Amino acid sequence: MTTPAEAARAFEAACRAELVALKPGNVHVFAAGHGMEVAHFERAAAAAAPAIAAEGLRVGARIEAAVKASLAVAGCNTNLGIILLGAPLVAAALLPRPQGLRRRLSQVLEALDVADAAGAFRAIAAASPGGLGSAADADVRHPATLSLSAAMALAADRDLIARQYGDGYAEVFTLGVPALGADPTAPEGVEDAFLAFLSTLPDSHIARKFGREAAEGVRAEAQAVRAFLAGGSGAARRAALAAFDASLKARGLNPGTSADLTVASILAALLEQGG
Repeated sequence: MTTPAEAARAFEAACRAELVALKPGNVHVFAAGHGMEVAHFERAAAAAAPAIAAEGLRVGARIEAAVKASLAVAGCNTNLGIILLGAPLVAAALLPRPQGLRRRLSQVLEALDVADAAGAFRAIAAASPGGLGSAADADVRHPATLSLSAAMALAADRDLIARQYGDGYAEVFTLGVPALGADPTAPEGVEDAFLAFLSTLPDSHIARKFGREAAEGVRAEAQAVRAFLAGGSGAARRAALAAFDASLKARGLNPGTSADLTVASILAALLEQGG
């Protein structure tokens, strides 16, 4: 099986790979944004990695420990979505083989319980993500009464991260991982995976903060950028991505869910390569 140290390295590598790619509207080495800089994310990734991959923890405990560690060093929410997606993947990688990662992930998701939900709820409330709002059922500010999988199912129609819990990370494995190419950490592949998500699925983070119409508008813009970039590289590619990046940030639009799904795709690819 993958060791905790190997899983921790894969998690941090996935987080760092995202930061060196020019993902429009998000923080990266080419430009800060939304009051945050790359250093916030680097510190959070380094702190979260050993926590999320600690031996013997259930998924909810992994989420809670990793978010607590991240907030302690970053001082703000940088990686809640990444951790929510990453914890089941790491838990799956730590299970014995010979089954493949996706099959082990299905086992992890099927075994989620109320204790997992309680840990995840505490982590989400502590991170206090933008546009969190409230819910009639399974509100993270109240004690958990459902399993984490059941709670995620209630949010699946409005939250792409929650949807992954219900469909076995189908979009991560069928949309994100293939777009990465042979090297999951190569910047252009990471950018392609990010645009694959942003141009296909209305970003949940934008939808929560600005509404579904705004998210659909950004998706249409991403489709145009992705079409322009098809088969291209070099200066023209970089200029197009930078222009889209500046435009989104000028409007305060942060496609954070698309970035989280991209990191999950990198992590899944790295864990699959490792066995």
